[in-house]
Amino acid sequence: MSILHLTSSDFDTVIGNGHTLVDFWASWCGPCKMVAPVIEQLAEEYDGKMTVAKVDVDAEGNLAMRYNVRNIPTVVLFADGAEVRRFVGAQPIEAYKAGIGVLA
Repeated sequence: MSILHLTSSDFDTVIGNGHTLVDFWASWCGPCKMVAPVIEQLAEEYDGKMTVAKVDVDAEGNLAMRYNVRNIPTVVLFADGAEVRRFVGAQPIEAYKAGIGVLA
C-alpha cells in the first residue's frame, strides 16, 4: 500500500473512515527523515487493515494547528475520525505497533 499525502480537502474524509495513522512532518526535519522508513514499513505491514498517511505541516499548517501539532514528527492514530493515540518525536517501530495494538 502506498502512503497517502493528505491535504485539507481530503483529510476529514480519509481519517473519518476506519483506522488511520497520520505522520505530521516537514521536508527540513531531521527526525522526520528518521521516521519516514518506519512509516513506510508500517504502511506495508498494515496494508488492508488501516490507512497510513502523511501531512506536510509547511503546506498544511491549518491541519497542524487544528490538531495542536507543535513538534514534528508527530504521528497521530485515528479511529473513525477520533484521535486514539499520539506519538511526539521519533519513536521506534515497536512504539507505533503497541499504539496500533489498542485498536485490535
